[in-house]
Amino acid sequence: MRFLCLPGAYGSAKNFGVQLGPFAKHMEDRGLATFAFTQGTHEVEPPLGWENYFGSRPLYRFIDAASSSPDGGDVFEIVRRVRHIPRGLSPEATLRLFKPPQPVEFDWRSFRAALENIFKAIEDDSEIDGLIGYSEGAMMAASICAEENRRWEEAGVPRRIKFAIFFAGSPPLVAEGDGFAARLADEHGTAIDIPTFHVFGSNDPLVYSSVALYNACNQDAAQLYDHGLGHLVPRDADNVEQLGDTLSDVITRINKDAETSKEEELEDEVPAPAPGAQALAPEFVDGYATTTESSGAGSSSAGSTAETSDLDSRSSHGLETEIKGIAKIQVA
Repeated sequence: MRFLCLPGAYGSAKNFGVQLGPFAKHMEDRGLATFAFTQGTHEVEPPLGWENYFGSRPLYRFIDAASSSPDGGDVFEIVRRVRHIPRGLSPEATLRLFKPPQPVEFDWRSFRAALENIFKAIEDDSEIDGLIGYSEGAMMAASICAEENRRWEEAGVPRRIKFAIFFAGSPPLVAEGDGFAARLADEHGTAIDIPTFHVFGSNDPLVYSSVALYNACNQDAAQLYDHGLGHLVPRDADNVEQLGDTLSDVITRINKDAETSKEEELEDEVPAPAPGAQALAPEFVDGYATTTESSGAGSSSAGSTAETSDLDSRSSHGLETEIKGIAKIQVA
């Protein structure tokens, strides 16, 4: 499987390659995946006091939030407000607390352009069939998956993405009227129908956002993994090993299902023999396949070449209900 990887805000393709390095190397060494990296197009400066936190410059965002949002794109404003959120709310109810009381103007052109750029990156690499996103990149990846799902349901457009891994993600933004809106499960149900894997940390102040994304995905094909840390991509050996073991089973199953579907499609395309037609039996001569009439009365042949080509989820953030061996987390 080949993944297109999308960094978080104040990231870059280069820095995300370092950030994801231990996990990517482990997966490549096991022959499970290869990786391609992209980034946003809006160059940004890190917030005051965080100049050395995000890695070497230049740094980017997918969304031109500084000119589009009323708070000037201050991603840390959410973290400051989290401290005052009452406990016991659902992930979706928590997210709705950040909705402005009055409608605000937002320029969605940068978001549309970001989606188009990601779709182009997928189109330019025919081997890409998976997405990995971290933080803002996870939201963009989720939005791509939701848009592919919409196109599939409404117009039958085949989906390129078979699997997505979200690190510290948030629900997808989907087209609504002249703009976009977060697709929350308690309002709209399932937004992403493909298999998904959600990696989060129970000490992340934004953990409710990761769980809200999980809830918006097909519950029969979604899995959670809690690395027990904060808002980050785990790099320690234990977590990388456990992620590799779990994803090995998931990716193997997805690839097997894809091959089965491809074989079934090919079988459906083979025309049935006409009534009364004689069956042709294959013979192999000097490595080439030929066909002869099985009746043995005279033969007509044509040469042709043939080509064939447990999860151990942990949570310290609320109730756990076991569903098919997957810990479904509800924020208490």
